Amino acid sequence: MAKNLTTRAEDYSKWYNELVIKADLAENSGVRGCMVIKPYGYAIWERMQAELDRMFKETGHQNAYFPLFIPKSYFSKEASHVDGFAKECAVVTHYRLKNAEDGSGIIVDPDAKLEEELIVRPTSETIIWDTYRKWIQSYRDLPLLINQWANVVRWEMRTRLFLRTAEFLWQEGHTAHATKEEAIAEAEQMMNVYAEFAENYMAIPVIKGTKTESERFAGALETYCIEALMQDGKALQAGTSHFLGQNFAKAFDVKFAAKDGSLDYVWATSWGVSTRLMGALVMTHSDDNGLVLPPNLAPDQVVIVPIYRKDEEFEAVNEVALDLMKKMRAKGIRVKYDNRDTHKPGWKFNEYELKGVPVRIAIGPKDVEKGTVELARRDTLQKEFIDKEKVVGRVISLMNEIQETLFQKAVSYRSEHTTEVASYEEFKSVLNGKGGFVLAHWDGTSETEERIKNETKATIRCIPLEGDNASGICIFTGKPSERKVLFAKAY
Repeated sequence: MAKNLTTRAEDYSKWYNELVIKADLAENSGVRGCMVIKPYGYAIWERMQAELDRMFKETGHQNAYFPLFIPKSYFSKEASHVDGFAKECAVVTHYRLKNAEDGSGIIVDPDAKLEEELIVRPTSETIIWDTYRKWIQSYRDLPLLINQWANVVRWEMRTRLFLRTAEFLWQEGHTAHATKEEAIAEAEQMMNVYAEFAENYMAIPVIKGTKTESERFAGALETYCIEALMQDGKALQAGTSHFLGQNFAKAFDVKFAAKDGSLDYVWATSWGVSTRLMGALVMTHSDDNGLVLPPNLAPDQVVIVPIYRKDEEFEAVNEVALDLMKKMRAKGIRVKYDNRDTHKPGWKFNEYELKGVPVRIAIGPKDVEKGTVELARRDTLQKEFIDKEKVVGRVISLMNEIQETLFQKAVSYRSEHTTEVASYEEFKSVLNGKGGFVLAHWDGTSETEERIKNETKATIRCIPLEGDNASGICIFTGKPSERKVLFAKAY
């Protein structure tokens, strides 16, 4: 199969869009702003889900499911929350269709108007906190640690597959605690869980930090985040965790009886990641030949391609291939054996290179005679011939090696594209030149943040939790600054 991919240097945005479609990850649907996630793309998402779900359960969380529809009145209970989502809400006003009397087709039945309009879930804080009021009475009911895997709708007019669509898949955690300290510890813990997942499974290095007041989640007192850097020098927010204080508990009257008998409102968090991570995975590692997947998340870690011309050659090759597949699977390696006779080996090589399978094994009649196989790495495109008895051991070591190589390559890129600046002119020069993360002093005001954003399109991605926290002078106003913050243009 011919790839004909636009190169990253030519047009990074076009390269991304083409790759998502050609690698069979997703495509645009008949519904404006919504995507179809294809089986291969969904298989990667399932790998992400499985690892995250395990990590959530290991930290004491349970899964539940809440309604897709939220009564409009629920949103008005938390003012800053509704302000944050009002412009993105899809609203259900009627519950029935009927045939038009003039035979022109199906129409909405005007007599079927809902008494109260329903909002299609943009996030679930309101419906969940209404439910928690019934679940929480005493300190014995706390902490309440719940996660939901779901779809959400946030109306978007300018969409991009995985990065920004009107409907997307995600998980959202919602927890209730007896004390402020417990809730803050939970929000920080989940930020760390996301960072561990991004680095150890996605092979994406991230910077942990907090959002500025203007960038916080609607209704949160603090938003913790992880920020990643893509190959075009733009940042991508890869996960957020919010300390919500008692805002939602007060809005929905969720109180508990403490050990001393006093009544108090509970403390809350919420946290989530979405299919946006698929976009991050594609953009961090892939190249002009197609996807490059880290072994820890690849649906198929190894693909075996038989090469033969005659039936008797296939029989000999097939025997070796099946034996290797059995041995690798016994070691927990995800192996695909592509013995289709409808496509030539060259076509298959191209396809699996495009789809980012970490290791490809080719076996032909001469390999059978010599007792060897050809082994090719997707990340470096290097090939080697190896004794078939050593293949399983070599593949196991390659899984770790490729995972680490991808991570270190991304770390190096980020290091090369992280710049500390001392003046606004230098700041603009870096942004318009090599791009990437820019560390600079900021005076802490929303006004300065907004002016910099309007003039340069760069936003404060986070106030880093680690690194240099020395005070200085704001690059824009010359006023005192408590510490440097992380700026970038972003998705």
